[in-house]
Amino acid sequence: MICPICGLPKELCVCAEMVKERPKIRVYSDRRKYGKVVTVIDGLRGEEIGRIARELKQKLACGGTTKNDRIELQGDHVQRVKKILKEIGFAEDMIEIT
Repeated sequence: MICPICGLPKELCVCAEMVKERPKIRVYSDRRKYGKVVTVIDGLRGEEIGRIARELKQKLACGGTTKNDRIELQGDHVQRVKKILKEIGFAEDMIEIT
């Protein structure tokens, strides 16, 4: 029998291990100089960060940047970011709001 997800035989299937190793995406707000609030998305890896940042900035109509493998958005958008990340394709259990 072959696993439909990874294409390996069931005895060699690595899907269960990959699910356990998925990184948590942390979404939180931070207060900066002059009382400005910034929403930070931490835990994303790879080249996808730029694409995700552009999409978030466009859908939230705000400015932002990527620094040190994290996305910083201007304003308090914690709850809306979680909804948009789910729309993009991230699992709800991967997204942690603090």
